[in-house]
Amino acid sequence: MSAVAVDVPEPDITVRRYVLDADAALPRWWFYDSALITHLANGINLLFPKGERFFIRSVRHFADRVDDPGLRARIRAFAGQEAQHGRAHEAVEGLLRAQGFELDSFLDWYDTVAFRWLEPAVPAVLRLSVTAALEHFTATLATDALTDGFLDAAPADLRDLLRWHACEEIEHKSVAFDVLQAVDDRYVVRIVGLVVGGVLLVFFWRRATGHLLAQEPGVDRDQLRRERAEANARGQRRRFLREAVLSYLTPGFHPDQVDNRPLAAAWLAAHAHRFGRVEAAHGR
Repeated sequence: MSAVAVDVPEPDITVRRYVLDADAALPRWWFYDSALITHLANGINLLFPKGERFFIRSVRHFADRVDDPGLRARIRAFAGQEAQHGRAHEAVEGLLRAQGFELDSFLDWYDTVAFRWLEPAVPAVLRLSVTAALEHFTATLATDALTDGFLDAAPADLRDLLRWHACEEIEHKSVAFDVLQAVDDRYVVRIVGLVVGGVLLVFFWRRATGHLLAQEPGVDRDQLRRERAEANARGQRRRFLREAVLSYLTPGFHPDQVDNRPLAAAWLAAHAHRFGRVEAAHGR
């Protein structure tokens, strides 16, 4: 079942470089002074660099089957943005190591399970479908990152990193989906990718967060329960996953039906001085 056509302006995708200050002073519990919320954010950061490279591989695998030159240009720009995201988030790993966190055992395990075992065992079209679903998740989360003061409590440099990443996720949110529609537009393929991608995201995210929390010997279950209740009171629930899943299940869904690009454009325009441009914008 094909997605319906969506009448929206042709998107531009600009590859930018964000350089995190490697000497930035990062409080150990930098997000709301909460071990739980901080390590949920740190945990997904650990998934980003290798995950972004997986997205690039999954989309590029089908580039030679895409006839539309505009979509091929968007694939190149998508790969450029995701590569920059991976490099930027690797810098956050350096900040965590400076705080004394041991990361390598988790990162080695994650690489082995996700990309040495699972990736080669999964058909290429399912890898693309998983990528399209996870790109929808990140674009949905990006809206939260740019609204409602979601990141106001984060240190400025890290807050800008996360919002830059969010803006670019919005810019390229439909690339993997459009490639999937070009090569296999069956509804069942899209939904299987949603299920597999969602389960794996939650699994690896929980493991990453747990790995970091295990290195906080003074944090007990009572503290985690209290911090979870405080986060719920602030509205920091994982509602974005539920919202993302429900919209993706709609048979005629397309990422461009959610018009969150003005959010990204406004933030990028206000912070244009903060970025180095790697290459010009690419439209369809």
